[in-house]
Parts: sequence; C-alpha cells; structure tokens
Amino acid sequence: MLEISNYINGDFVESTSKLQLDVIDPSSAKVYGKMPSSNKDDIELAVQAAEKALPNWKNSTLAFRSKILQNIADLIENNAEDLARAESKDNGKPISLAAKVDIPRAAQNFSFFAKAITQFSSEAHESSGLQSINFTLRKPIGIVGCISPWNLPLYLFTWKIAPALAAGNCVVAKPSEVTPVTAFMLSKICIEAGLPKGVLNIVHGLGPAVGNALVKHPKIKAISFTGGTATGKHIATEAAPQFKKLSLELGGKNPNLIFADCDYSKMLATTVKSSFANQGQICLCGSRIFVEKSIYEQFKKDFINEVKKLKVGHPAEKSTNLGALVSKAHLEKVESYVQQIKHQNAKLLHGGNRVKVKDYEDGFYFEPTVIEVQSNTCALNQEEIFGPVVTIMPFKDETEALHLANESPYGLSATLWTQNIDRAMRLSQELETGIVWVNTWLNRDLRTPFGGTKQSGVGREGGLEALRFFTEPKNICIAYNQHP
Repeated sequence: MLEISNYINGDFVESTSKLQLDVIDPSSAKVYGKMPSSNKDDIELAVQAAEKALPNWKNSTLAFRSKILQNIADLIENNAEDLARAESKDNGKPISLAAKVDIPRAAQNFSFFAKAITQFSSEAHESSGLQSINFTLRKPIGIVGCISPWNLPLYLFTWKIAPALAAGNCVVAKPSEVTPVTAFMLSKICIEAGLPKGVLNIVHGLGPAVGNALVKHPKIKAISFTGGTATGKHIATEAAPQFKKLSLELGGKNPNLIFADCDYSKMLATTVKSSFANQGQICLCGSRIFVEKSIYEQFKKDFINEVKKLKVGHPAEKSTNLGALVSKAHLEKVESYVQQIKHQNAKLLHGGNRVKVKDYEDGFYFEPTVIEVQSNTCALNQEEIFGPVVTIMPFKDETEALHLANESPYGLSATLWTQNIDRAMRLSQELETGIVWVNTWLNRDLRTPFGGTKQSGVGREGGLEALRFFTEPKNICIAYNQHP
C-alpha cells in the first residue's frame, strides 16, 4: 500500500489530523494507496515554513535558482519511466501518453523557466525634458498558492510551480486529491535537487479543507488555479476581499471549425486526436465539431469509421488509445450527459456506453462517443462534459460558423481548418478565444501566453506572462541635475 505524505519545510509529514484518504486506481477501481486528509492547520504549518525560507530564496542569485530548477528538470527526465507509470496508474491515462506528453512536459517546464528567469528583463524610460529617469523592478510577490487539477497532474502542477519558484517566491501547493502520486514523487526529487527547505511545500487533501484554507490565508498573496469554472468563481469570491492576485485557468467548450477546402486527411486524423486524447479530459479538446455542409455527410461517415478503430483498454497496454476515466464520480457525470440525448433533440451516432475491460471489469471505462445535435444551445453543446464525448453539427457559411463558435459561455481555444489564408486571418481575429489553432491542434510553444476569455478564466500563464504574474512591478523615478 502506497503511503503519501505532505511535504512541509523539506520533510515528509502526516496531516495534523492523522486522517487519510484513499488513492484509487481508475483502471481497476481498487484502492492502492493512502494520502493525508489535511486541513487549515497543515496549511498554516506550510505557510510558516515558506515565510521562514522566503528571505534567503527571494534574495538568492538568478544563477542559483536557475541551477536548482534545472536540477529538478534533469531528475524528472532521469525518473521519467517511473513517473509515467505512476501517472498512468493514478489518472487512468495510457502509459504511452504519459511517457510521450505529461512527463517530458513537466521536465520542460522546469528547464524552460530555469533559463527564462535569467533573460527576464524590465523597462527603463528616460524623460529628458523632465531631467529624470524611470526604471522598473520586478520583485517576487512573496508566498503564493498553486492549485492544480487531476487531468494532467504533474504537467500542470509544474506549469505553476516552476515560474513561481524561478521568480523568487516560496510556494504552498495543493495537487488534486484525485491524483496525488506524482506530486509526492516530485517532492522527493526536490530534496535530491537541493531545493532549500520551505521553498516549496505540498499539502494534500480535499478542496474545501485544504484549497479553501490556502485561498483564505492572509499571508498567501497570489493564487494560481487550474480547474472547473464553478470552483474558480468561488476562489475569486474568497480572494477578492484580500486583493490577492489571481490567475484562473478554467473550463472550455472548444469549437472545431472544418471548412471544405481543408487538408482533409490531416484534418480527420487530428480531429480524432483532439476529440479523444486523454479520454477527452483536456480543457483544450475540440468538443464541438462544426463542419461545412458540403462535406458534412462525408465527414460524419469517415469520422465515425476512424473512431470505431479506437481501442478502449487498460492504460498499460500498448495498443490502448483510451484508458480509464479518472474516477467513478466523473464517469457517472459523463454518462449522465449521454443519457440526456433523447431530451436534447440529438442523435447518438457512436458509443455512449461503459466498457468492460477483461480482468478490470470494475474500471471506469467509457466508449468514445459521437452525438449529432440540431441546436448549438442545447446542454450538450453549452456545458463542459470533459470526457470522451463530442458533438457534430453542419454550418452553411463562414458567418454561421463564427456565430456557432462564439455562441458559448466559454472562450478557451478554437481550431480552424481551411487552406484559405484570408478566411484564416479573418476568423482568427473574430473568434472569442484565448488560443486559435489553424490547421493544427495542441501545438504549444512554452514562450506563448496561455489562457481564455469569458468563463474560461482570468489572466495568462506561460512564458514571460507567468513570470510577470508571479512578480510585482515597482517603478523608481530618479530626478537629476543636467548641469553641476
């Protein structure tokens, strides 16, 4: 039985309550570990440790912080195989996906910010007529809180922690209680990498007990959160009276616009991937597929044929395309949306059922599901399902396609398939999303800003945007005499 501990002040400790939560393998529904069920007292201990470590860490040299972060990156790479297996077992995703995407990206996050902090510069402005010069310093905020989700556990955990540490902050972090294992493994890596005690503290537990205490703590000056929109709204409400800085990366209901002049074979292969990667449990998945009417029937036929080839199976099997959903509760949520079809004026084209995998019959498996909808305003097209479920619908022209895409409370990303450069430029500017991919999907450069509009969030992560979030600008103005 795996025993997970909190990581506070450089040590592994149990929760102050001594209570524990089960760690469940989604592929088998079996308990295989225990984790702390922490509370506000554990957050208080973590804040005290961070407060003690902050003066030395924030005043350390860029070279020192850069070296520590690169050490962490190297150790993630050295332990990539073990981390991928752990991520797969904890989350239910195929090992092949964790090995190819999640763990390499976690290492890249630390490596990127290890280098980026050494190139992070500020501005200076000479006001010659006023005989003065202004320059800006970027100072660490202090103690910051990072809360990460269960769909890309180590990937998104490091996405927040790395820039916060690089900028000179101390961190109190809460990984998802559904997928705690790789965060625990990261704490061991941090010790081996030489990260000073108290600089990073990882507290495990439930959102209402741990996440809420973290958000409310007066000494935590900023919160970076990735997760559901409802939780994001709650965090904003709690943080606002204390004027905390907030970065909220929330839900998505992303449109995929397919025009008749697209590179059809490339589009088809990528659309299957963007629909069902990680069992559809990626906030960037293209869950609303809109297809130009002239190719709609052909696309529908070809798309379903390709989806039928996808294998739902145990995450450890090399031939598996879709593993298990992350939890029983999430499986039931996804299934509940499919059961709404008869009330949504929609038609089930493929899937819609739980899957029994041999020797793992109790696992949380669900078929890749394709639904044809008649209305863009139905719940299937307006609410985030966050599973292996996509809808398809035709459009007649560019104007209607844009309307359908923007008719959503969310605005995270959009994918556009066309060979017409004028159309690509027009729509890219008019789509109400933080990210637009043209003839590609999930093509991410770490230097670019990441985030959404509307109910998909507040602020931007990634590249220098993350370093700006985790620092406070301070302007200094010096007046001088031009002549002695």
